[in-house]
Amino acid sequence: MSETVTLTVPEEAAGERADKYISDNIAQLTRSAVQNLIAAGAVLSGGKPVTKSSRLRGGEMLEIEIPDPQPMDAVPEDIPLDIVYEDESLLVVNKPKGMVVHPAHGSYSGTLVNALLHHCGDSLSGINGVIRPGIVHRIDKNTSGLLIVAKTDTAHLSLAEQIKAHSFTREYEAVACGRFRETAGTIDAPIGRHKTDRKKMCVTAENSRNAVTHYEVLRQFGSHAHLRLRLETGRTHQIRVHLAYIGHPILGDDVYGKPYKGLDGQCLHARKIGFIHPVTGEYMEFDSPLPEQFQAVLEKLDRMEK
Repeated sequence: MSETVTLTVPEEAAGERADKYISDNIAQLTRSAVQNLIAAGAVLSGGKPVTKSSRLRGGEMLEIEIPDPQPMDAVPEDIPLDIVYEDESLLVVNKPKGMVVHPAHGSYSGTLVNALLHHCGDSLSGINGVIRPGIVHRIDKNTSGLLIVAKTDTAHLSLAEQIKAHSFTREYEAVACGRFRETAGTIDAPIGRHKTDRKKMCVTAENSRNAVTHYEVLRQFGSHAHLRLRLETGRTHQIRVHLAYIGHPILGDDVYGKPYKGLDGQCLHARKIGFIHPVTGEYMEFDSPLPEQFQAVLEKLDRMEK
């Protein structure tokens, strides 16, 4: 059995490579996985197979046949990790943009979990099963920044409870489109699955969960703004959906906004994480510097202001 996903290509994506566009818009597929599907003739445009060098025209409909996942265990892979902190109970990792957190359809290797299994061996919590060992919370493939990983079930349960109780600090920085009238605000709008595109989330009152995001404008650059954001809840794509909902999509967000030339994915970084240590009871907080690409965007916007 397999699943067919359809994507309608926006006009602004004209000229983009088909494999890149598909991997950016179907979260569980890596670019290499899409290339394999293209080679197998499983990607169609207008009923005709897409080739590996195909460029999008804009306005066409793509049909991607995704095979059902095969039963599997995540396997260790020797992939470098940027570990910010580690002890016997947990570790804090700085995830690079472009890395998927755990194996899924078409992303069976090269994920953070594969790297963690190589680094930690059997020392990861098993609460989330063999595909997501140690994973307490996630950040999107094209979002960089800090993520906490539990080594023991006790640590996992404690951290998950802190997230549920909103006592777990998660601060992000982003570059959003448009001018903000207010220097700070709160977006309180429920998020659920999109009715017609199940890969997307949206603000909706149907089959949704409450979602709250607090934001502060750090600097306004003409038609863009540098923001600090704090999550009160942690819904899928929450910041991206909420900012798009108020008319300020994140720069480079191909799904909820528009692509940005020279920027691969959204300009969003998980900057700070804070929690009470499950064993010591000590409050711990960690900060991750903005990645080079993010800094380059801010510098470009600054030059445009002068």
